[in-house]
Amino acid sequence: MIGPSLRYCGVFRLHLLVAFVLGTATAGYALAAPVLMISIDGMKPEYVTEANAHGLRVPFLRSMMRDGVYASGVTGVWPTVTYPSHTTLVTGVTPAEHGIYANTEFDPMREFDGAWYWYAEQTRVPTLWQAAHAAGLRTASVGWPVSVNAPGVDFLIPEYWRGDHPGATAGPTDRELMAALSRPDRLLDGMQRRLGPYMMGNEVTLAGDEIKTRYSIDILHIHKPGFMTIHLSSLDETEHEHGPFSPEADKTIEAIDGMVARLAKAAREANPATVILIVSDHGFVQLTHHVNLAIPFLQAGLIETSGEGDDRSITGWKAQLWTAGGMAAVMLHDARDKQAAQQVGDLLHKLAADPNNGIAAVLNHEEIQERGGFPDATFLVVFKPGYYAGDEESGDLVTPIEDSHGGHGFSPEFAEMRASFFLAGPGIAQHRDLGLIDMRQIAPTVAVILKVALPSAKAAVLDVRP
Repeated sequence: MIGPSLRYCGVFRLHLLVAFVLGTATAGYALAAPVLMISIDGMKPEYVTEANAHGLRVPFLRSMMRDGVYASGVTGVWPTVTYPSHTTLVTGVTPAEHGIYANTEFDPMREFDGAWYWYAEQTRVPTLWQAAHAAGLRTASVGWPVSVNAPGVDFLIPEYWRGDHPGATAGPTDRELMAALSRPDRLLDGMQRRLGPYMMGNEVTLAGDEIKTRYSIDILHIHKPGFMTIHLSSLDETEHEHGPFSPEADKTIEAIDGMVARLAKAAREANPATVILIVSDHGFVQLTHHVNLAIPFLQAGLIETSGEGDDRSITGWKAQLWTAGGMAAVMLHDARDKQAAQQVGDLLHKLAADPNNGIAAVLNHEEIQERGGFPDATFLVVFKPGYYAGDEESGDLVTPIEDSHGGHGFSPEFAEMRASFFLAGPGIAQHRDLGLIDMRQIAPTVAVILKVALPSAKAAVLDVRP
């Protein structure tokens, strides 16, 4: 059973109160600088902190340790997946507070064609973009999750695609879709004339990250934003396909290191006072098994279907699964249905009692609330590292995963899920290890550096001063 999260103990609550006082007194902080915030999706801190042990050539990322402050690890959010995590990175609050609960929306009848939380209107709290814009700073963002129509972003190329997954097949006219979603109007037209074509949606490859890098450098040179966010996603895709620290993943992070170096150079050419921030959203673990919880749910009559195979469709449900990689929320059709809750609880605890089923914990509603994820879930099934939420509706409950694949979405209390934080620039301490930090501390720290107000983010500001 997973123990209470350190983040919610009394000591940390005291830190939150202290942080609120500090966050409302940013004038006492000696910093006020532009910030370039780059997310390397899926980058475990060990890719940098233990680069030599892994034989990795990442000179720029290694220089961030020497020239700035860094965390040995970042404790993430529930669940440790891309969209909730990236929204926490720009808001400083949990998914339960900001409203982005998973990558994909809850779709119990499978009617939404795999819709993700693409739209900024779904975020319920202010972001760093809004805070910076309100303070008169020019803002920009390229490829950041949950940024379609994001308020407060002056120069915006959001992350969006058609189809049921990132990198899904797209047509050439999808570039027009990206142009329509970008801001200001026709921004992409002029950039494509200078830089070549933009992606047709979202290419989760090194080629896609290279396009994002080239376009971001153009924005930095021409518009000189005071706050800019960039999301590079190819490492995450490579780790999913081949596993963390695979030869393919190592090659990808080495290529990304060069992109980040070019981005930092462009930012500092635009303004030598720029502070560079490298973050990630979650860690990664090697996968060994799928756990197909829909099978016992169907057998128990909690989910009703008609048809067979590809023609099978859901006709009704008492309880449905909302999967997020290494965990699965259980939603009741009627949250007040105590009989259904009892039936589901008995089923889940019976499954968890067998260690071969790969279940680390079954959390109840109150325990979920304490952790800040899936606020409407009645239960949360947390898998052991290596066991992943499957989608089979017949066959065995637990099935082996062939070949070498990686995944995330597990409890942030598992060390394998820790994300990254590296910060360097004028006014920042050098070669300081901050130890283990909380992801919610990043946004208020950036707000202090920018000297902007983000009052909804109450986590403790990190001491990054010399």
